Amino acid sequence: MNKAKVCIGGKITRTAIVLLGNTEAEHYLSPACARITWVLRDAKAMEQDYRHFGPPLILAVNEVFAKIRNLTYRYMPDGSLFPNEVTKYDPWVMRESLHNCIAHQDYTQGGHINVVEEQDSVLFTNLGEFLPGSVEEVIRRDAPPELYRNRFLADAMVNLNMIDTIGSGIKRMFVTQRQRNFPMPDYDLSEPQRVKLCIIGRVIDERYTRMLIALPDLDLFEVIALDKVQKRKHLTDQEFKSLKTRRLIEGRRPNLFVSAQVAAATETKADYIRKRAFDKAHFKQMIVAYLEKFGEAKRMDIDKLLLSKISDALDSGQKKNFIMNLLQEMRRAETLKPIGGKRGKGAKWVLHKPFSEGQT
Repeated sequence: MNKAKVCIGGKITRTAIVLLGNTEAEHYLSPACARITWVLRDAKAMEQDYRHFGPPLILAVNEVFAKIRNLTYRYMPDGSLFPNEVTKYDPWVMRESLHNCIAHQDYTQGGHINVVEEQDSVLFTNLGEFLPGSVEEVIRRDAPPELYRNRFLADAMVNLNMIDTIGSGIKRMFVTQRQRNFPMPDYDLSEPQRVKLCIIGRVIDERYTRMLIALPDLDLFEVIALDKVQKRKHLTDQEFKSLKTRRLIEGRRPNLFVSAQVAAATETKADYIRKRAFDKAHFKQMIVAYLEKFGEAKRMDIDKLLLSKISDALDSGQKKNFIMNLLQEMRRAETLKPIGGKRGKGAKWVLHKPFSEGQT
């Protein structure tokens, strides 16, 4: 026990009680609480079952994992007649998540470690600030952290082969999920004294999954950024610029989608063509064709003509702004002119001169 750094000089430590002690010995930790609470919720977020697990937490981890419904999940890769079969949750990822909660919990706050199982996800929460600052920095640094909240406990867990202290655990979780073609671990650090980690046990966007299969050489940070796209999460300026530069995404923030390059590789061309913005010349030709047939058009007529055909990646306001800019471009090019109103408001649009396909 001394060599494993669980005890000191043969004397029982708080770490020894947390990891190896009897449940009856938990009161020696007061006001700290060494307890894991598992909660099962249905699709409506109503609690269906729960259970509390106390020391020894080295055994409680397996007991918690045994409660989680780790069913078989099937998805069909492109070009295959047979589905891939995987468990919803990777056992190593689940245990690593729970071990991290135990190692980094702020026990001075007297709270539980919570494991909330929902229909297709498991949420882990532990109290205490995320000391490294950001998950991306942990992955990028890929080195041991300089500061531990519970150094003695963490060292004991290393010696008991529960965690490592080389800083690779979180990165390995992301790599494992990427190898399974599943969504990335979802960290929520919005609360200053609580860390939340959600592991999703299903495919969110089939296009994203097919992309990971088709493009195995994507950088891990690119995969993380693209995972944010499929989850409709905010991209940093650097992430946005990187994905745009490589043409992995298109659209306007926050309405981003997979680009032609990825769509072609993942056989989602039809969906991409539906979503991408057509060339402006295409829409201008539609307006000209309409005016050649009907002679004039109000703005509402042009909106009716174009709104359903503009990229679904734009919201309704962005679509109307796109049409307004289009009309102003054609006015400046003397292709169209407004009559009977001020700056197009309440006016009708008519042809000013013939429109050629090369005009912009």
